[in-house]
Amino acid sequence: MEISEMAAVGGNEHKQETICILGTGDFGHSLGMRLLKSGYPVVFGSRSPQESSLLPSCAQIFTHTEALKKAKIIFLAVHRENYDFLPALSSFLDGKVLVDVSNNLRKNQYPESNAQYLSKLVPKAIVVKGFNTVSAWALQSGSLDANKQSKKNKTMELNKVQSWRVDVYFALGMMGFGLYVLLGITSLPSVSNVVNWREFRFVQSKLGHVTLLLCTAHTAVYGWDRFLQSKRYKWKLPQAYMLGMVIPCIVLVLKLILITPCVDRIVTKIRQGWERKPKHKQALV
Repeated sequence: MEISEMAAVGGNEHKQETICILGTGDFGHSLGMRLLKSGYPVVFGSRSPQESSLLPSCAQIFTHTEALKKAKIIFLAVHRENYDFLPALSSFLDGKVLVDVSNNLRKNQYPESNAQYLSKLVPKAIVVKGFNTVSAWALQSGSLDANKQSKKNKTMELNKVQSWRVDVYFALGMMGFGLYVLLGITSLPSVSNVVNWREFRFVQSKLGHVTLLLCTAHTAVYGWDRFLQSKRYKWKLPQAYMLGMVIPCIVLVLKLILITPCVDRIVTKIRQGWERKPKHKQALV
């Protein structure tokens, strides 16, 4: 066998079978588009082929009889109320797979299911029920195409700096919020009346500044290097998180100055009642 003949045989083995869709409504149109994208030849069957223009460009449209002659698998995309044309086509459906995709408007609308009713109309066809939980919109949007979605959802390379930044951002936020809640509980009269003065001062002063530090660091990690990017300054104005850090940073800087040993020693003496003596009294002493 020559190479050209082998290629021809191989191409025939992978050739997709033609699919017929009876019905040119929304669901038939959407189903035809999906089948065409999957590589299947599609033919539509319609009562008025010349008037059916809103169909996929690669699909062919024929009368019911002509379309049924070209396929062994037929999708019936019409409502049950329009099944009256099927008995006349019974001979063209012998031994072929007829997939019913219809749904009734309400539960128990008819004594038997649509598939059972179809089996009575075309007894020699192989009736299959399917696509009853799939909408035309889902077929058009491609939300059911797992292969297509997997191509879109490419695995991104792990950014260690970004990962570390996100972890620190959430950790600082949770710790700061926890201490903030503790400060609020301590401020309640029923709680503040129970603790002594040292405990209350520790929570409201030292722990309060720690809470402010954590929350400010949380905001700073959120901003990260955005302040270096000129495109972030719309109308040449600083961002909201930068303005929100002004007062907390001023408070923290002043607190840092106050806790330095030289300043803290003087402040402690003042709190204990120390007063500076006038110069003439110091000379007498």
